[in-house]
Amino acid sequence: MLRYVALILLILLIALELKLWAGEGGMRDVWRLEKQLAEQKQENLKLRERNEKLAAEVQDLKSGKEAIEERARSELGLIKPGEVFYHVVEPQPGEKKADNGEQH
Repeated sequence: MLRYVALILLILLIALELKLWAGEGGMRDVWRLEKQLAEQKQENLKLRERNEKLAAEVQDLKSGKEAIEERARSELGLIKPGEVFYHVVEPQPGEKKADNGEQH
């Protein structure tokens, strides 16, 4: 009789161990969720940094004319009265230089 009780307890222990390690809500799921949590925290950190940069830019745009002026110059190409704008165009790689009529 004691052998049967021990055998039943052993089978029950094995079943519980299987449930713990491989079943739904078991250790495998815990490890997977911990990995997802770490990835999400990393993504949140990147997004938080981006949001802080955007908030600083919004604050600059609200408070100072320098930021607005800089943005207008860089994105819209605006210049102040009396300024001279020089646009230097670099040749593309593989592009031949224009011949100025000089022969070498």
